[in-house]
Order: sequence, then C-alpha cells, then structure tokens
Amino acid sequence: MRHGLGLTFGDLANRAGVTETELRMAERGLELPPNGFVSRVAEVLGVEEADVRRGFQSLHKKATPGEGYTTAKPDGSFAREPTKKPIAGRIPILDVFCGTGGFSTGFERTGEFQVVSGIDLLPDRIDTFHANHGAARALCADLTTVDADQMLGGCPTPEVVIGGPPCQGFSSIRPFRTLTEDDRRNNLFEHFALVVDAVRPAWFILENVVGLISHQRGATLKALLEVFEGAGYSVSWRVLNAAFYGLPQRRERFVLVGSRDGHDFPWPAPTHYFENARSMAGRHGQHHEIGALWSSTSAKLQPAVTVMDAIRDLPPLEAGESASSYGRRKASNAYQEMMRSGSEGLTLHEATKHSPKMLEIIRHAGFNISALPEGMVTSGFSTCYSRLEPDRPSVTLTVNFVHPASNKCIHPEQNRALTPREGARLQGFPDSFEFKGTRAQVVKQIGNAVPPLLGEVVARSLLRAIW
Repeated sequence: MRHGLGLTFGDLANRAGVTETELRMAERGLELPPNGFVSRVAEVLGVEEADVRRGFQSLHKKATPGEGYTTAKPDGSFAREPTKKPIAGRIPILDVFCGTGGFSTGFERTGEFQVVSGIDLLPDRIDTFHANHGAARALCADLTTVDADQMLGGCPTPEVVIGGPPCQGFSSIRPFRTLTEDDRRNNLFEHFALVVDAVRPAWFILENVVGLISHQRGATLKALLEVFEGAGYSVSWRVLNAAFYGLPQRRERFVLVGSRDGHDFPWPAPTHYFENARSMAGRHGQHHEIGALWSSTSAKLQPAVTVMDAIRDLPPLEAGESASSYGRRKASNAYQEMMRSGSEGLTLHEATKHSPKMLEIIRHAGFNISALPEGMVTSGFSTCYSRLEPDRPSVTLTVNFVHPASNKCIHPEQNRALTPREGARLQGFPDSFEFKGTRAQVVKQIGNAVPPLLGEVVARSLLRAIW
C-alpha cells in the first residue's frame, strides 16, 4: 500500500520511528495506537494529528476482537531444541505465550522450577526466550494450530502451566460452555484453558491486564473463571502491583491461579511501600493488595525501589550516544548489584537520537505535560512528554519508552528518553539477560514483558502451597 507521498508502509514506519507491524496493526484497526505513535505518523504525512487519530479510532471500532493475533502469524512454525540438560529435581513448567520468558525467568530464579517448553507466535520473542532458557524447547507457532504433544515435543510433563494470553481477544469470551478443540469460536483465553485441560498440571497461573476485571462490568471475568472451574480447577485471583515487591515500577497485573486438587494459594504479602498508591482496579479492587494496604509507618515494609535507585549507576548519555561499559561507575545499592550480577559488560545502553524540536521539548519537560510552555505541543495525555520522577517507582513502562511522546519516559535528569537498558532495569531484567532481534523489537520485548521479579514473587508463593 502506498500513501499520497509515495511512501510504502516500510518507509512510513521507518520515518515515524515505529515498526511496520505496529503500523499495519493500527491501519487494520487491530490496535488503537498511543498518542505518540499518532503524532509521529501525522508529522511524517504532513496532516493534522486529530484527523489521523479519528481515522485510527474509526478503524478500531470496525475490527474483529482478537484478530491481531491472527494477522501476526509467522510464515512458518519452527522449534529451537534444548541446548542444555535440565537440572534434576526441579519442577517442570510449560510457558504459553512465553514472549521473552520474563515470567518464567522469575520462576527459575527460585532454584526450584525448570522451564521445559515455551510457545509464542513471534520469532524474535522465541529467539530471546531460547537464549535465556537453554534447557527448554522453544516453539514458534500459532497456539490455535498445535496440540499439547507438539508443544512439549517429548519434554517432561509440566506440573505447572503459566502464561499470559494476548488481551486483544478477551472481549469475545462467552458464557461458560464445554470447551472442544475443534470449536472455531474459541479465543486465546479458551485455547490456554484447552492446554491446561490437556496437560492437567497440578497448578496453572494466568496473568493479564487489569482491564480484564472490569470488562463488560465483570461478565468477562466471570466467564473466564467458569471456563477453568468447568475444567476441574479451583481458582482465585488478585491484582498485584510489582512496586510492592521491590520492582522500581508501578506495574499492575491481574493474576489468576488454579489448583487441580483444590489447594489454597497463599498470595504474597507486600514487602515494599510507596506513598499515595493508587490502583487501576478502582472499585473492582476488592481482591487487590491495596485494599488492605500496609501503611508507610509499618516497620515491616521497605521503601519502594525508585527509578534512580535502579539506573543511577549507568553512565550518563546525551541523545544519540551509547556506552558499552560501566566505566568507573559502581553499584551503590542492592538492586543495582542484583542487576549487574553475572554480567560481563553493558549492552543496550543506547540513547535515541532526537530531533532539534524534540530536544527543545525535552529541555522544558517536567513531571507532566503542563510543565511545557503553552503551544510547544498541541496534544497528548498528561503524562506524555514528561520526565520520570527520580524518587518514586516509574509508571508502567510501554512499548514506546524510547520515544519522549510516550507515557512518562524522559530520563529524570538527562535530556533524552530512556535507553533500552534503563527500560530493562525498570522491568527487573538483569544486565546479563540476552535480548535477540533489532533494537525496535528489543524495545517492544522489554515493554511487553512480565517482570521477572513479579514471576519470582508468585513462584515463591506457589512453593509455599506445594510444600
């Protein structure tokens, strides 16, 4: 497809600083792009941002729920076989919709779990997953076209199945009915349930966006619970904020846990606090740890890890610069030491090269968009073109955190957006974690990931239930 300027999709994506897949997803109405995305596309095309936004919104209203997963299918499935022997005595895990493997990395950090297989649709995610889970079989395939035997490929039978189905399709969850593999109405949540039903693990853990709770006034969540209860599992759920467990990011996730044998799951108690904590769960947060939040005066809780706690040891950069070593900068706290552990050097610390206009915006940037002089930008949410607060956990990282127009991603002290390495630090990926793919792909991998630290917290609670 060509536009009025004679640009191909690839040309437009490159000039706007987005991926071609992102652009095609937006053009088909399968994802509603953020303001930063819209503004960059409008600038390249030389049209009004409001007109572009209205166009995307119109397309989005007409799109089929969940179609994004279908249109992202790879040209062909492939498997990466294990390169290491599994560690004897560890509890085997299957990671469905594994992405980079952040969630399962957290499980393995306990020293008690072993990921034996992972499946995802995107080749770059599978390459990253396999690079960091050498004892696992990594399958790049559409989950809707393979069965459990193909997923495992001779690997040990999992005792735990974990995963986070893409949320595009949860709007099509119907009231409970008996699930069958040949029912074409199945969405991705139901396909995850089919995997659980086929493997029959002792436990399953499903994580997802907080918006699932309130979708269709709770009917979607009710239907989801019925699906798993109908498969013979007792279930419970919570909304967990990773900042309450030592991550330098206020990232909330819906977590659903199921037990085949009816055992209770001991939900983790927060270990950290931060002031003025709020939840996206809102009035639906009766199952949220914030509902019984331990006050900041509690001697049992530590102050939350802040943005600068996480990234202060990284070398300072100007826009467009990069650094491949820590230089003389030393780790100054336990979090930085944890991030550096096992790393042989510094990677991905590469700052985006900003235009002169964007640099001027960044120099004026404060903690919200209102800090900018009137007229400097024409649109954006309150957190666009804004700096991260140095002494608090960051806001939820997005897939566009290397672009200042995205959600609050300008460095607290330096005049540039975050680097991929800084984003990885805020997500809790150690510096030794190996990301595969282009820079744009890696940024999306980081922004979309489940923080390994949150995975570890859930895994340690699961160990208490098992033992």
